Amino acid sequence: MPAALPPSSLATLRRRTVAAALVAAPALWLGVRAQPQGGLRATPAQTEGPYYPVAFPKDSDHDLLRNGTLTYTEGQSAWVEGSVSDLAGKPVAGAQVEIWQCDHAGHYHHPGDGGKADRRFQGFGRVAVSADGRYRFRTLRPVAYAGRTPHIHVKVKLGQRELLITQLYVAGDPGNTRDFLWRSLGEGDRAALTVAFAPGSDGLQARFPIVVPA
Repeated sequence: MPAALPPSSLATLRRRTVAAALVAAPALWLGVRAQPQGGLRATPAQTEGPYYPVAFPKDSDHDLLRNGTLTYTEGQSAWVEGSVSDLAGKPVAGAQVEIWQCDHAGHYHHPGDGGKADRRFQGFGRVAVSADGRYRFRTLRPVAYAGRTPHIHVKVKLGQRELLITQLYVAGDPGNTRDFLWRSLGEGDRAALTVAFAPGSDGLQARFPIVVPA
């Protein structure tokens, strides 16, 4: 059995042990705090589809219900807005958001769709995000066409880089469960891409936050 330490040596050992623990504690605490916080989930990507514009319209601003001097009055007008941030929640400075969709009769401004789209409908819009990452479009609540549930195509760019291509769906639309692309999504991805178009003072309102791994 080892000999017991004298009281003076035992007190010294205790002081050293406590001192070492006090020195290590801040490092351990900082180490815990330095761990990355739970980041945001990236917005799911989806196919671009066949009708991304071959040539961009002369009028490519945020208002798809006005094409040059023409005003589009069909369908239900809607505001689609949100923000573009990275996985840490920081706004992506310099990002551009593009949207494109069919008109009220289900036609795109694209030669592959026979050039049948209503010329009053801009069909495509592009905006630069604000300093806080926000964007906003005036458009119409998307409509269904053969084989597809209502949706809006969305693309996010940063310079020449494409950060995201996806599609936005309408919450509660009965066509969702019959749509092959919507059905292919997992529950979490569906929730991220399916948003409510709720009545507002100047048309329907849809909020679509976008998170990209910029």
